[in-house]
Amino acid sequence: LQGCGGTCLRQYRHRDTTGGLATPLPCAWVRAYTLQPCAPHPSRFLLQRGSWTGPRCWPRGFQSKHTSLKHVFGSGTLLTVLGQPEAAPSVTLFPLSSEEPQANKATLVCLMNDFYPGSLTVTWKADGNPVTQGVEMNTPSKQSNSKYAASSYLSLMPEKWRSRRSYSCQVTHEGSTVEKTVAPAECS
Repeated sequence: LQGCGGTCLRQYRHRDTTGGLATPLPCAWVRAYTLQPCAPHPSRFLLQRGSWTGPRCWPRGFQSKHTSLKHVFGSGTLLTVLGQPEAAPSVTLFPLSSEEPQANKATLVCLMNDFYPGSLTVTWKADGNPVTQGVEMNTPSKQSNSKYAASSYLSLMPEKWRSRRSYSCQVTHEGSTVEKTVAPAECS
């Protein structure tokens, strides 16, 4: 992966007094930033700060907010400033209760606790193959310990549940993956 450049704009207003008119114009001090891939984690980037290159002023009609701070990076780039050390999720896959298939429903629950930062992905698998139908994912929520918790659900028809050898919940967080598996034969 390649890093991409970015710009931090700190905007303020000053007055142009040419022609005797006092017209506010947005100006900015511009500081250049670069993102460099971090070895040995190619999905992570190191944010390096450059020097101030401003001020720069724009013509009338430029839309701005007074004293706004904006970070602009390439499309799809998520910048997380860590406020505490990274923490891997504790992952639990809850098997079906023995009564659930008889009630004409089957829902598997994958619970992720105590992770930081609060972004992860969950992939459900049946016999090792990805499953997308019947999947729900809750947005991670902050716990009282300032870490995050989330849950994902896989809803199935009972006959589909019984027809497979295994179901897995695969959780990826900060480049590390944890997979928990349950076998329908063990839940009957």
